[in-house]
Amino acid sequence: MAGLSLDHPLAFTFGLFGNIISFMTYLAPLPTFYRIFKSKSTEGFQSVPYVVALFSSMLWIYYALLKSNEFLLITVNAAGCVIETIYIAIYLTYAPKKAKLFTAMILLLLNVGVFGLILLLTMLFAAGEKRVVLLGWVCVGFAVSVFVAPLSIIRKVVVTRSVEFMPFFLSLSLTVSAVVWFLYGLLIKDKYVALPNVIGFTFGVIQMGLYTFYRNAKPKVLAKDLTDEKAMAVGDTLKVPEHVVTIARLGEQAVEIKNIELHPVESSPPPTEEAKQEDDLPLAAEEVGKVADKGINSTEQAQMIHA
Repeated sequence: MAGLSLDHPLAFTFGLFGNIISFMTYLAPLPTFYRIFKSKSTEGFQSVPYVVALFSSMLWIYYALLKSNEFLLITVNAAGCVIETIYIAIYLTYAPKKAKLFTAMILLLLNVGVFGLILLLTMLFAAGEKRVVLLGWVCVGFAVSVFVAPLSIIRKVVVTRSVEFMPFFLSLSLTVSAVVWFLYGLLIKDKYVALPNVIGFTFGVIQMGLYTFYRNAKPKVLAKDLTDEKAMAVGDTLKVPEHVVTIARLGEQAVEIKNIELHPVESSPPPTEEAKQEDDLPLAAEEVGKVADKGINSTEQAQMIHA
């Protein structure tokens, strides 16, 4: 490290700055995993980006160990390995069974199988400088594939005219990181470090340009989202308020009629036809009680109610 600072003081400065920026980028998902920890649920988040990031850090550590004076590459990627491992451990703790199995399968396939195969092939079929060159191109190829991954997000921004899924400051930090590591690789004459960051810088600039262009745009509602909204609206339809009021009033009348108490009348002759018709009218419980107490006949009762 002392030799590096004396021979390439500017490179060491860019490398140190790159370490700080990359470390902050590694910490960017921290709020997401704090949310997972608090809710005890992964809430649909995917583990693939963190597994891929862990594999990338492992690959660059292996490359840096094969070269000399690459201490700064080791430090930043060692920090990445630790942080990404913690993220994956938290994910496996709270993920549903199916997501756990998928994550374990990807870990075994990529971080054990593919990395082990790269380690074996470079050890068996290359030596010295050839091994560094072979592993360097492997790192370049994988880094390019990682930098190309945001193409799906760029397409989504263009289709929906929404920058919800492309945070500006994350794009900015990745762009600045790409610039710093490109300059670092250029100064130490390491094309395997410099080349992938040219692509990273290009896609970072595109993302920031799209953010500036669409940040105030009105988002498009896709046909699928519109269909889902209509379905929710139909499912949440309520009854007309007037119908509810009408039913409540009928219920009150039914209760009042049900609570009417009829008392027998002494020595009442058979009711006449006119009295029968008048009896069909609703009687108040209090009036019926008074009539029963006075012992009047059915004809006088009908006349009282009619009055």
